Amino acid sequence: MAITQYVSIATIPLLIILSAFIAVWIKSRRNRRPPQIPINVRVEDQTTTKEGEPSLKPISVNYHLTRQCNYKCGFCFHTAKTSFVLPIEEARKGLTLLKNDGMEKVNFAGGEPFIVKRGAYLGELVRFCKEDLQLPSVTVVSNGSLITEKWFEKYGKYLDILAVSCDSFDPETNRLIGRCQNSTKKDHLESLYRVRDWCQKYEVAFKINTVVNVHNKNEDMNAYISELGPCRWKVFQCLLIGGENAGKDAIRNAEGMVVTSQEFKDFCERHINITSLVPESNEQMKDSYLILDEYMRFLDCTRGSKDPSRSLLDVGVKNALKFSGFDEKMFLKRGGKYTWSKADMKLDW
Repeated sequence: MAITQYVSIATIPLLIILSAFIAVWIKSRRNRRPPQIPINVRVEDQTTTKEGEPSLKPISVNYHLTRQCNYKCGFCFHTAKTSFVLPIEEARKGLTLLKNDGMEKVNFAGGEPFIVKRGAYLGELVRFCKEDLQLPSVTVVSNGSLITEKWFEKYGKYLDILAVSCDSFDPETNRLIGRCQNSTKKDHLESLYRVRDWCQKYEVAFKINTVVNVHNKNEDMNAYISELGPCRWKVFQCLLIGGENAGKDAIRNAEGMVVTSQEFKDFCERHINITSLVPESNEQMKDSYLILDEYMRFLDCTRGSKDPSRSLLDVGVKNALKFSGFDEKMFLKRGGKYTWSKADMKLDW
């Protein structure tokens, strides 16, 4: 009896060690990136460069760090197909690789980037890019609903531009589009104006993004945009992307929201006197952005869907870039390189 009792007591430390090991193993599995050759990835040789082909540099990168969002915009072309977010150390590693290969500007987007850890994850990446990597430009695109003044107090000085998406100044139109939270009665326009005021207070350049679609194509926004005074007002034509907002496997269906080229042109001409207006048609937009997804894979939209490269964390920036489908000429033609550091904007705060 005494021997049996002794053996039972002696095994307790072993059980504790074994339990701790299992807990660590489970956590590592959760944070593990999936195999980096998913079913729809392009698997051509991603380690060689064609002879004489100029080396592409990732000057401006749009990092969609999450696909999760608290809004349900009908035309969204980067939908909540996964809930994955890179461990922050891996994200920092990838951003460092991009900086070393020529990145000057990073734009954090989603989904809604403030949804991850209530903005703390985003804030730490913003700080890292400005303070450690010394990037000339660090920007964010958000719907504005989850931003707090405390975030500005802690991270505002590291951010150059904050863009808030706003497609209408009519609350009912915003609800039709899906630019609202179903679970609350929070007004999107209240969030827009509140964030604009915080941008002024904490010296962050304020920008507005608008998607022209069937619900807002006839709206006159001149008075509102003039009042808000963004440094840039980016106006996009509603774009269909297979597997995102079009096709049988898509989470959204934006086929009934698209506008014609003439309707888009009419909207832009109605606002031609807004000096900050930067219009982008489907032709200008589709292939002129370097899009990085939540796994740090470049997304090629040239075929009408988002075909991922392998992760730059696995194959390096140069190899992943070859399969980005990036149209550098269109990027420059549409004015993708502009004064994007708030230190150079000479804004009147």
